Amino acid sequence: MVVGRPLFDFEQPDTVVRVMQDMRPDLVINTAAWTAIDAAEEEPDRARLTNTEGPALLAWLCAGQAVPLLHVSTDHVFSGTRGRPYRETDPTDPQSVYGRSRAEGEKAVLAACARAMVVRTSWVYGPYGRNFVRTMLEAACRETQLQVVADQSGHPTAAPDLADALLQVAARIRQSGWQPAYRGVFHVAGGGSATWHELASAAVAHAGRHGHPAPPVMPVMTADRPTAAARRVDARLDCGRFRQVFGLELPHWRDSLGAVVETMLRQPVQVE
Repeated sequence: MVVGRPLFDFEQPDTVVRVMQDMRPDLVINTAAWTAIDAAEEEPDRARLTNTEGPALLAWLCAGQAVPLLHVSTDHVFSGTRGRPYRETDPTDPQSVYGRSRAEGEKAVLAACARAMVVRTSWVYGPYGRNFVRTMLEAACRETQLQVVADQSGHPTAAPDLADALLQVAARIRQSGWQPAYRGVFHVAGGGSATWHELASAAVAHAGRHGHPAPPVMPVMTADRPTAAARRVDARLDCGRFRQVFGLELPHWRDSLGAVVETMLRQPVQVE
């Protein structure tokens, strides 16, 4: 069963307690988070409430009911200066309020719940809701040229692929029971790396093949696009542990992008 705001809201802790008491789940997958990265610099208390204190409460409730918790986190817990894909054993060093709130949330979840699995992912986009790919397709309807950062690298991750992987893990846990190997941090992201410019170019080009506006996408540097929160140059994740423990890996991002774009194109595009 899926539950979200307003019935389940980390900014209203009573709702979290009530849902856990009423539903009595046998496993919880938490995807709730404050993801407004730049806004978090202005509202650190709200970011911490949603990304640290809320997950800590949920983990405590899961522990009390002996329920496994799969908590989705982010590559923003790293600075992006390592020069190679980050492993789960690398120390976190977030450079933004958002990243710090998420790193603290990971620690709180693992401290509160013995049956906790933290899933770090990156650059998630999907056919519904606000995300980078949708923003690019909407901008393509307004602009004669797009300018997108080309010096930041990461792993574009299609939301349907991530959801499928999490459900497969949940099914494994239900089938085999909780195993010690499942505890801790796992990196789970789309195959292959890209820059934001490469992702935008591929999305706009695919949409163009279906009659959608496809203006040229020009590369710019991070320094040309200052933001309130620091951005990472290299946010790649090593997903080897997930593959080793569960035998799973997400498809290459280029293989998943087309289906997501085509679903988006079947929806109204906001051009204002």
